[in-house]
Amino acid sequence: MSSDPYRIIKLHIVTERSTVLKESLSEYVFKVDKRANKHAIRDAVEQIFKVKVDRVHTMIMPGKMKRMGRYEGKTPTWKKAIVRLKDKQVISMFDNM
Repeated sequence: MSSDPYRIIKLHIVTERSTVLKESLSEYVFKVDKRANKHAIRDAVEQIFKVKVDRVHTMIMPGKMKRMGRYEGKTPTWKKAIVRLKDKQVISMFDNM
């Protein structure tokens, strides 16, 4: 696993549920590298956003079958991380989303 934090954290996920988590519990949802563990995700978020992480929950999101007309395919499996920050800290980059 690479030590570059920008290869671990791939994307910030913005959905209705992630917005509620951000406002109520100070939790942020990210798409992360599938090989990253909780310790690597914690270190990456702390380095990139300069905040303190309280806990990290991870889950594997299975790929889904998709159709385009008569052709079928499968989307790739990916990993999601829900990161809770300590002491009501916020990531100011995502405040106006």
